[in-house]
Amino acid sequence: MAAALSLIASCMFAQAGPAAAQTPDAGPLQKPRVVLAQAQPQQPVQQGQTFEEEIIPQRYANNGEVDSFINDMVARYDFEPAMLHDLFARVSYSATAVKLVTPAPTPAVKNWRAYQARFLDAVRINAGAKFWRANQATLQRAYEQFGVPPEVIVGIIGVETIYGRYMGNFRVLDALTTLTFDYPNTANRAERETTFRKNLADFLVWTRDSQIDPTSVLGSYTGAIGIPQFLPSSIVQYAVDYDGDGSIDLRTSQADAIGSVANYLKQNGWEMGRPVVWNIASDVGSLGIAQAAANGQPEPHWSLEQLLRAGMLMNEPSLNTAAEAGTPVTVVDLPSPGRPTEYVLGLKNFYVLTRYNRSFFYALAVYQLGERVKAQVAATGGINSNSANGTSGVNGSNGVNGVNGAGGTSGPNGTGSTSGIGPSAPADAQ
Repeated sequence: MAAALSLIASCMFAQAGPAAAQTPDAGPLQKPRVVLAQAQPQQPVQQGQTFEEEIIPQRYANNGEVDSFINDMVARYDFEPAMLHDLFARVSYSATAVKLVTPAPTPAVKNWRAYQARFLDAVRINAGAKFWRANQATLQRAYEQFGVPPEVIVGIIGVETIYGRYMGNFRVLDALTTLTFDYPNTANRAERETTFRKNLADFLVWTRDSQIDPTSVLGSYTGAIGIPQFLPSSIVQYAVDYDGDGSIDLRTSQADAIGSVANYLKQNGWEMGRPVVWNIASDVGSLGIAQAAANGQPEPHWSLEQLLRAGMLMNEPSLNTAAEAGTPVTVVDLPSPGRPTEYVLGLKNFYVLTRYNRSFFYALAVYQLGERVKAQVAATGGINSNSANGTSGVNGSNGVNGVNGAGGTSGPNGTGSTSGIGPSAPADAQ
């Protein structure tokens, strides 16, 4: 098998053409694999539930690092220094946030089937259908304005918070302050503290400009807020007033959440009317090529032609391979213990979903949940004739049968993940 994969890799690069010439690497097996964690959104926390916290009185009062931050906020954003000193004197260190962002000593085994079943369960599908029906006009308007299909928006909000059911009960000011000044000692600590520092600054500016008490805002343990779980920096950059009431409220306005998610995806490169994934055939040769080309890179970097010339077969009857020969794709690997690894090809729109949460598992679960909700709404006559048709499915009518025929059967509050790079959370990987 190893020899066969080596031969496949050689063939791929021998026949790759101009697209391959742009990269100096010899082939997918020689490239360093980019580790893309298959994280999942935070576990749901019942509202009002309390946690054991380490409380150190005035930990952030008379703190040199905090004082420097305050001076910067005064100089850059014209804050009153006394107000900020008083505010940080009332901030509590969140031991729970620190524990939850600290990597486990032993990484969890990746399990696509378990992940899929968790987020494609009846609770989310039924809640998604209800959300779609209640917001059909807004979803359609967002599709027409931003080009993002309703099912994609519905999929994201469903995976993130089950349509606003679990939005987090951590005080955002505590979480962001803790992770800015007391991030655990990890390899990427400096990078993470910088990201949280930016979000803390944006949070203070946003709450001031929106006349919101910063101590009143609840969210995830990494400071993600509201129905779509946007970090403050994403609120500042991407959130929109979509209900026209003159303010942006991601915590209670479903319209603002819908418009903001659509705007986020559009600004990150969503291509209207284009697929999210393509299925490959299940023969041994095609799976071997997929294995050889899978390197964990979320951004499309192989042309479809490269893979086809290497011998990969597709399971997309309506795909015009000649017209799509130059389309960039990435090979998405979906491992599950005790089962053969599954593969699909991710296109640009799949990559955009990983910008929301840097995880192959997350992006595909969002896509599939949206397709399942769409199918349920359509089955009950809930999608009008003018609604967006969305994108092609993953093995099955409208993509509701899962990856390579694997139907999900049966699950968040917080960051959209325990870590991430999108609006949900700034972390190692989502």
